[in-house]
Amino acid sequence: MKALKVMATINDQGQLTLDHPLLTDKNSRVEVIVLIPEEDILDDQSQAEVLADFRQAWHEAMTGQTIPVAQLWEGIEDA
Repeated sequence: MKALKVMATINDQGQLTLDHPLLTDKNSRVEVIVLIPEEDILDDQSQAEVLADFRQAWHEAMTGQTIPVAQLWEGIEDA
């Protein structure tokens, strides 16, 4: 069995439409595995927020504003 990776769109009826025709044997059965992203790609505002959060966390790490991991678990272990 050989594998081909192609992109497709799922329409309102749940049917797949391939972006390009398959260049392989015609009239043959195939096995289809569909991988659907769990979340949409972040929009520009969300990307900016993630970058700002990362910069803040990086700054805190570089300036020693950190908490030991053991301290993070205090009170959680008994819950």
